[in-house]
Amino acid sequence: MPALHNGSITPLPIQGLPHAMIESPLPNLRAWAETLAKLEIPVLPGTVAELSQLREIEENNGNVDAHTLAEGFSNDPLMTLKVLVNVSKHCTRLSVEPPETLVGAIVMQGISPFFHTFQDIHTILDWLRDRPEALSGLIKVITRARRSAHFAMNFALRRQDQDAVVIQEAALLHDFAEMLLWCHAPDLALEIANRLKTDHTQRSQVVQREVLGITLDDLGHELMRLWNLPELLIECTDGHKMNDPRVRSVILGVQIARHTQHGWDDPHAEMALPADIKDVAQLLTLSYDAAQRLVMSIDG
Repeated sequence: MPALHNGSITPLPIQGLPHAMIESPLPNLRAWAETLAKLEIPVLPGTVAELSQLREIEENNGNVDAHTLAEGFSNDPLMTLKVLVNVSKHCTRLSVEPPETLVGAIVMQGISPFFHTFQDIHTILDWLRDRPEALSGLIKVITRARRSAHFAMNFALRRQDQDAVVIQEAALLHDFAEMLLWCHAPDLALEIANRLKTDHTQRSQVVQREVLGITLDDLGHELMRLWNLPELLIECTDGHKMNDPRVRSVILGVQIARHTQHGWDDPHAEMALPADIKDVAQLLTLSYDAAQRLVMSIDG
């Protein structure tokens, strides 16, 4: 069990294996990143079921390939992250550049080693069985991440971007630090969510700093650097590089999914969307009305 510096943890049993919940803020960004980097990443239950089914097919027929595997859990940001982290660690030991896509990561690992590595993994239902509010919060973030990826992929395809797959994965993973917070520090994640729900005028990053002492965007980038994830993936999630159309595709996908997570008619969405649509129009060289129709059709 990793040392949690000045933060406190409470061991909880999970299927006979202990895991830790972070109960109070850790002292700084590095402490947060080093701690979370060592903790397990649970995945969606459907991913475990899909892996079991594909493992049986591979054992019986030997015809499962990397594309089939990737398609099986491409909508699971936690499993996607888990695979990329595992392969990046392997690449670091070999002093080679990690693959930029999920398919490439599986190809590098090999089908049999892949099944062996991920044959005994926990699900978010195991992890948060006694934390229904945290489970609900996590599922909302995952649902939002899927919509982010869908928007970003469509923007990238519209631009005929050769890195469309990486852009899609970057949008899917953009909020992975928030997902990990729900898994490993559910009480702190819940406090942030409740504060934002109580006062919609508060900026999420301000509340995150008040509760955690850091922002989740900073934590996500620190973790990606610590794990040595592909540089292009890191760049595509960097909101400070909005001059890059790939980054703009990702960030706009994330923003639109976030602003409309409670519905297109939500007051917050109606207030924030005009600026988002204007940015989409600029990115794709469309009129405002055409960009609005496009965005609405993507989510249809």
